[in-house]
Amino acid sequence: MTHSFKSYIDIKEDHFGAEELDPNGTKKNVEQCQPRLLEGEAVTAAEDNVLQFVSLSERKHGRSGTLFVTNFKLSFVPCVSTAKEGPECQKSRLLGEFDVSLCNIDCVYHITREKKRKLIGGQNVSSKIKGLLIVCKNMRTLTYSFKFSSVNSGKNIANALLHYAFPRRHHLLFAYDYREPNLRKSHSDILLFQEQSDWMRELKNSNCAGWRITSSNTLYNLSANLPSFFVVPESALDWQLETASRHFRDSRPPVWCWGTTEGAALVRMADMLPGINDRVQENIMLEQVRKAHPKKRQPQIFDLQKSLPTPRDLQISFGKLRDICSPESASRFWNQDQDFFGRMDSTRWLHYVSGCLAIAQQAANALASGETIVLQEGEGRDVSTIVSSLVQLMCNPSCRSILGFQSLIQKEWIALGHPFCSRLGLIAESDVDQSPMFLLFLDCVWQILNQFPGKFEFTETYLTTLWDSCHVGIFDTFLFNSERDRAYSVTDAHNPLHLRSVWDWEEQYGPEDIALFRNPLYALEAPAQSNKLHILPVSCGLSALEVWQQCYCRWVPMLEVRGGGRVQVNFQVRLLADEIIELKKKADAWRRGLSPDRVAPFNFSEELLFACDSAVLRDRLRNNPGSFFPFMHHSAVSAGEVLLSTSILGDEDEMDERDCGLNESTYSLSTAV
Repeated sequence: MTHSFKSYIDIKEDHFGAEELDPNGTKKNVEQCQPRLLEGEAVTAAEDNVLQFVSLSERKHGRSGTLFVTNFKLSFVPCVSTAKEGPECQKSRLLGEFDVSLCNIDCVYHITREKKRKLIGGQNVSSKIKGLLIVCKNMRTLTYSFKFSSVNSGKNIANALLHYAFPRRHHLLFAYDYREPNLRKSHSDILLFQEQSDWMRELKNSNCAGWRITSSNTLYNLSANLPSFFVVPESALDWQLETASRHFRDSRPPVWCWGTTEGAALVRMADMLPGINDRVQENIMLEQVRKAHPKKRQPQIFDLQKSLPTPRDLQISFGKLRDICSPESASRFWNQDQDFFGRMDSTRWLHYVSGCLAIAQQAANALASGETIVLQEGEGRDVSTIVSSLVQLMCNPSCRSILGFQSLIQKEWIALGHPFCSRLGLIAESDVDQSPMFLLFLDCVWQILNQFPGKFEFTETYLTTLWDSCHVGIFDTFLFNSERDRAYSVTDAHNPLHLRSVWDWEEQYGPEDIALFRNPLYALEAPAQSNKLHILPVSCGLSALEVWQQCYCRWVPMLEVRGGGRVQVNFQVRLLADEIIELKKKADAWRRGLSPDRVAPFNFSEELLFACDSAVLRDRLRNNPGSFFPFMHHSAVSAGEVLLSTSILGDEDEMDERDCGLNESTYSLSTAV
């Protein structure tokens, strides 16, 4: 009853020998089990006969294989090929099912029978390592046992991980070694805001008067974290900007982000430097903002530091959220599940989501009434980025398309200098706060999408994939803290970086996965014909918010509902959308007196028709996908895998069968899913 009996019947000596059987029954050498390497990727450590435990397996299922550490990823290659991976799962061209990018690794723990101990990046381990627990930034956990490996195998893997997963310098990232030819497009439809013409297009599209583009930062002597070109009040001269910038934190004076045709503008501004008591220069800049308004109305200032979290507060909240959504054992999951909602409330994560949405809604309403809004916080690069982006999503329908959303991220997050490198923890720096600000923004977007599913061209699968792409570590979109750092990396004479945009989705996924990024309801929604500003009436209270299960809970196999969940509704909607579009096509052909079979698809629905293709859907439904589709990964044990009656975690972590009764009323998280 307490699982104290230890059995090794299923673990035979020849199972860890030099030869294995493939699914066809032929033998193969373990030495031939090599990971698929990218151009420029090299193996730094490899150990055979390593056990990888299935995530949260109550019976301690494990796979035997070879564990590799490269300069790009941690890769596990099973000795026996797993033929269970069906076409319904998302297939990355960069990472396999058992791979995890080094940039995604957040913590490494040495686990023994008694306890776990966190290993520090950059340090060498001299003691014997029995097992490793890897905690990832996207809430995935991986557990490895070296019980049947060589004596120093665990130590070798641990030291390689601590060295390559926590680099001290930016040039040590794999992006500088990656030599694969990329599929870079022209991105003519995406505004990258690297050139003056992109800002001119944005000003023209918004038709907001009273503002101009300044080139005073082309050499980054005004501010190191602002782009070469940005938009400022028309009456503000360059010498005034240079004088005022020296009084603001991070040298960031008021910067225009978006505006309405009535002249109301959305502005971001940093706070004053700590040692400056007089706010003369701030008042001068705010006066320039007031003059930019057609009616010379005083701007409304939102002090975001008073109501929204600091980067450190958000990181603490995320740590608590991750503890709930990525438990280390099945017993811990069931213990946490009994009071899941209380634990969730204590994280304050949804409180921060609610706060961001509420302030964005308030700012959007003020813009609609014709007031200019100034978002002020610290250096003006964190929560002001979130609120500014949300305001534009609520007000501007073009930002809800895929291309518009990507342009929005390029402007607010990339060009205006959100410190991705620091906040994502790409470089091991003790004096920098790691914080998932971008994840908080994506969660807010998902909450709006969940309330208005027909208003967005992209899906929650797109948002989850975008968060995963932040941790791949080869896309310059998320590698830098500013445009200046990106520009310097390209012109480095010793090791120039080859830029790769994350928006080239073909670099990572095939067309069948990219098709799932598009929302079939979006093409069926009639576009608004009025020029009046229509704001999405988002419900911001805690009672209206939900836990983003696809992003946070996908690594917990007991929460996955086979053949159920929102994915089945999504599939049926896609099939219905396919039929509606075909009927519209035939009706249009009849109106023009043509044969329906000879008419090409409408331009607006060509890509959607592929996404809703019935044959593709039937193929992906064949394996009865689960509720976390397309991120479902098979947890069942295939031929050649091992079943252990005990684990490296010790008997005290096993579940007592007397406490395993299926009392559904106590399983809060299971019921919620």
